[in-house]
Amino acid sequence: MISEQQSTNLLTIADQLTSQAIALPPLPLHRPVLLVGHGSRDADGRQSLLDFAAAYQALDTSRPVVPCFLELTEPSIQQGVDRCVEQGYTDLSVLPILLFAARHNKFDVTNELDRARQRHPQVTFHYGRHFGITPGILDLWRSRLDQLDQPQWNPQGIDRADTVLLFVGRGSSDPDANGDVFKLARIVWEGSGYQTVEICFIGITHPRMEEGFRRARLYNPKRIIVLPYFLFTGALVKKIFDITAQQQDQHPEISTLCLPEMGLHPQLFSVLRDREIETQLGQVQMNCEMCKFRLAAAGQAGEHGHSHDHHPHGHDHGHGHSHAAVDPYAEPAQYHQKIWQVP
Repeated sequence: MISEQQSTNLLTIADQLTSQAIALPPLPLHRPVLLVGHGSRDADGRQSLLDFAAAYQALDTSRPVVPCFLELTEPSIQQGVDRCVEQGYTDLSVLPILLFAARHNKFDVTNELDRARQRHPQVTFHYGRHFGITPGILDLWRSRLDQLDQPQWNPQGIDRADTVLLFVGRGSSDPDANGDVFKLARIVWEGSGYQTVEICFIGITHPRMEEGFRRARLYNPKRIIVLPYFLFTGALVKKIFDITAQQQDQHPEISTLCLPEMGLHPQLFSVLRDREIETQLGQVQMNCEMCKFRLAAAGQAGEHGHSHDHHPHGHDHGHGHSHAAVDPYAEPAQYHQKIWQVP
């Protein structure tokens, strides 16, 4: 199996091929933007968000780019807001550096913005969209998969028809977000020539990664390519590499390769620029029909009216940003019993 370091080298090579001068469209306004990451106790994971924000700032120094975290580390969202207020700003764009619209995006970040609004009533917050499923991200993965066809990364010359993609998501307690992982993986696979794609998760939901490998092997592939669908490294990405290494040891007859996280890829900066412009032009739109928070709120209110201005889901519920040591969804039966409950 290709090691984590070799995989990181692959990331560098692939990104260099697409890192010609990034032409970002101009911003209509010079409004500060808060980039809100999930947060990680892993030092590498935390630094990755800070590096991402610094690189995005370097592409356009006309306004401040302020990184902050929802939980687990600092600076917090409140500290990021305070930094902007201290500099005299009263209009802020806020962008969740999150791949899909799950609880953190719909529920927790908006709660924090409500707290900040109470502390700074003079400040207007313009909350933007997550990355979602976009052509730029699809191109990112396709370009990386193209690199794996080269002899350097495929010395046995294994055909795509003998290769299974194993797409690994973070896993969420929001069924809507989990469904988007399946959708994106399917789109990446369509027309690619790979034998098939299997989808699994590293936590919370099912199937878990070990089950994903079991399903992938049912096709008798000569090669399995693992795609960790993560923006940055951290404890979970490192766990994905560890599990992949264990599976390679147990099944040496199958060539197994684990790609790295997305990282500081030019396509991500382009998507982020689009999201920032949306907040400035008031064009932020989110699909709420299958959101369990919306459905619960509509049931309580007896109506289906719902504002999309900043996606205010469940703002009356507090969140202490702590995670139980025991996985409440360890067994599929527990998962299916609880998954549509709110919160």
